[in-house]
Order: sequence, then C-alpha cells, then structure tokens
Amino acid sequence: MTLAEAQNKVDAWINSTGVRYFNELTNMAILTEEVGEVARIMARKYGEQSFKESERDKDLGDEMADVLWVLICLANQTGVDLTQALEKNFEKKTLRDKDRHRSNKKLNP
Repeated sequence: MTLAEAQNKVDAWINSTGVRYFNELTNMAILTEEVGEVARIMARKYGEQSFKESERDKDLGDEMADVLWVLICLANQTGVDLTQALEKNFEKKTLRDKDRHRSNKKLNP
C-alpha cells in the first residue's frame, strides 16, 4: 500500500465507519498517547524496564500502526500529501546530511 492509498483508505474508513474525524487537537493528543504506547513497549523490550504481566501481549507493530493511523488522520485533516512531504523530507536530509554522518566519529569508529 502506498502512502496515497493509505491516506485514501483511512479517509474512506473515517467517513463510513468512524462517522467523522476527531478535531485536530484531539487527534494530536491521541497521537501523543499512541507514541507513548510505542515508547512503553520499547522501554520494556529493548530497555531496562520489565513488563507488567498485563503488558506482555502488547504488539509493537500494532502500536506503530496506531501511530501511523493517527498521523494519516492529521495529514488528511490538514491537507498534507504524505507522499510529497516524505519525498521533500528525503531531499532535505540528503542535502543537509550527505557528509555529516560519514564524518561522525561516533558512527564510524
């Protein structure tokens, strides 16, 4: 699925099943919650915290998909074409960082 297809599919789902989009500020708060759920799993699976028994079955991929879902909602609501935005972001990072990471002694011991 492309980003454009994902944006269209989320929009169709919202308008048929979800009734309507939550407002942008509500979705921003939801995005923050979802990122927190990803952080919780990461801290327990890859960090030093341990899982509570009730958290053991959490699916990292599903939580990441929740983040992506809400981000797509926000893009749809604010008129952002995520394909164009990501392509532009790649160009920005390539111009800005083309030599930076190669010369970083922390990355290239």
